[in-house]
Amino acid sequence: MFTNGGGPRRGARPAALTAAALALGGAVMHAGPGLTALGPVRRRFFPRLSGQGRAGHVAVTFDDGPDPAWTPAFLDVLATWRVRATFFMLGSMAAREPALAAEIAAAGHEVAVHGWAHRYTVLRRPGAVAGDLARARDAVADATGAQPRFYRPPYGVLSTGALAAARRLQLTPVLWTCWGREWTPGATPRTVCATLTRNLAGGATVLLHDSDCTSPPGSAAAALGALPLLLEECAVRGLAAGPLADHGLEL
Repeated sequence: MFTNGGGPRRGARPAALTAAALALGGAVMHAGPGLTALGPVRRRFFPRLSGQGRAGHVAVTFDDGPDPAWTPAFLDVLATWRVRATFFMLGSMAAREPALAAEIAAAGHEVAVHGWAHRYTVLRRPGAVAGDLARARDAVADATGAQPRFYRPPYGVLSTGALAAARRLQLTPVLWTCWGREWTPGATPRTVCATLTRNLAGGATVLLHDSDCTSPPGSAAAALGALPLLLEECAVRGLAAGPLADHGLEL
C-alpha cells in the first residue's frame, strides 16, 4: 500500500514479515510431532509411543482394514495360532464393511483407529484432523460395539492437531517398533518376515497390513504369508504374541 506521496506505507513490510514468521512458526509447531515417524528417534526418546511393552510380549497389529479381500484370511491364521491382535481400522473401511469389523471384535481381537481416510495429518488443518478422527472413532465403535483405546495416524506421522484430537477423544497414540515393509517392490513373505525380525525383541510392537487398499497390489499377500512365520518365530523365542491391551503399556 502507498501514501499520498507514492511511497510504501511505513511499517507495512515489517508487519508482513511478522505475519509470515508467525505462519511459519505455526506450521512448524503443527508438523513437529511428525519427527516421531523416524524409527530411531521414536525408539530412543519415545519408547511408549513406539509401543515398547513388557519384555515377554510382542504386540501384533494390523493397519488399513477391514478388507473383505484379505482380512478374513488374516483372521484364519490368527485363529489357527490362537493369537489375538489389534486391528487399526480406517473409519471409511469400517463404515463400508461393518459386518467384517464386527467379526473381528467378536473373534476377541482389539479394535483401534487409523483415521477416516489414509491422509497425512500434517497436511490438514487441526480442525479437519479432529473431525476426521472423531468420525473414524465413531464408525469403528458403531460397527464393532467396542470403544477403541488406541490411535495410529496414517503413515505413522503425527501432528499437533492429531495429538490434541486424540487426547480429547481419549485415544492413546501408538506407532510401532518394527514393521514388515510389505509394500516394497519384490516383497515376499520371507523378506517381510526377515524385515520384521531384524528389530524383533520382547516388548516389540509389530506392524503389518491386512489390506493393500493404500499400497501396491500384492502387499497384503506378502504380509499374510509372513504372519505365520512371525508367529512361529515368536514361539521359538518364547515370546507371547497378542494385542496391545495385553502389552503392558502405561496409559
